[in-house]
Amino acid sequence: MKNDRSRADFYTLKAQKEGYPARSVYKLKEIDEKFRILGKGQVVADIGAAPGSWSLYACRKTGKDGRVVGIDLKEFQINPSGAVFVGFFGDAFDPKNTEKIAAAGPYDTVLSDAAPATTGNRTVDAGASFEIVEQVVTLAQTILKKGGSLVVKVFQGGDEKEIFDRMKEMFEIVKSFKPEACRKISFETYFIGKGKK
Repeated sequence: MKNDRSRADFYTLKAQKEGYPARSVYKLKEIDEKFRILGKGQVVADIGAAPGSWSLYACRKTGKDGRVVGIDLKEFQINPSGAVFVGFFGDAFDPKNTEKIAAAGPYDTVLSDAAPATTGNRTVDAGASFEIVEQVVTLAQTILKKGGSLVVKVFQGGDEKEIFDRMKEMFEIVKSFKPEACRKISFETYFIGKGKK
């Protein structure tokens, strides 16, 4: 019997129809509609971007005057229209790649839907997610413009409060939000920071 993840659900089918490589785009769409993260002409960094649904959505939202910089260890599966798209292949936290990302900024918005390869052990997975998120927040601190926004995926069940508190020091507004598009079995949520101090 197929598990919940392998079954093509409403969002998977909708993504295929709308030209997105993954259903995760609707999580960002919900976040954007609720918190107004993306706008015309913005410069956006997408950390852990492959297969590219979030980058593609950001390109469409920021338009011809925008620029989206994506990086991942996996290949992108998109041919974006709208904004200028720059895709880097590699580890975002490798200093030479961090330098490339920073050089293409500063950024209005940093997005990250990055997640570790999961083991099925919630404690282990939450710990691995925490390490990624911590690095994303550190990177955002250096590459985001004043007033900028950050969206980051977090696995619940670890030390996520530590991340939330750290973001409260960085941003005027910090919210936790679980989009409807998250699978019911998932223990992921998103932290949104707005108005970088």
